[in-house]
Amino acid sequence: MFELIRNNKIRLLTPAQPNCMNILAAILTSFVAIEHLYILWLEMFAWETSGKKAFKGSLPDEMFKPTKTLAANQGLYNGFLAAGLAWSLLIEDFLWQHNVAVFFLLCVIIAGIYGAVTASRKIFFIQALPAILALLAVIYSKYQ
Repeated sequence: MFELIRNNKIRLLTPAQPNCMNILAAILTSFVAIEHLYILWLEMFAWETSGKKAFKGSLPDEMFKPTKTLAANQGLYNGFLAAGLAWSLLIEDFLWQHNVAVFFLLCVIIAGIYGAVTASRKIFFIQALPAILALLAVIYSKYQ
């Protein structure tokens, strides 16, 4: 994105058509959104079955039943992250789309880092790293 100054007015130029970096940013952002929809399902609807397999070692098996409501609450928040990322893909204004994507990707990164520090290092690679790659693509696409 470039700024033009004409007649003492600043005008923002946005990409007229998608380029490779915009497409890569959209693909990576979509991947992170889909991943968080999966986490929503896992934590809200499959906590005692698939959740037990996914979080093996993080919690003793007997803790999955009593923590089902807490996990469902976490799943709902992951759904909000997925919704925000999906929303960013539907926004037509490039600058607004970029800002919304950056915000939600940063939320995912912070949550992934916190999860890696407090629950399992594996969360960094599953959740934070894909969001970091998507964020880099989104930021880089702004300058193409």
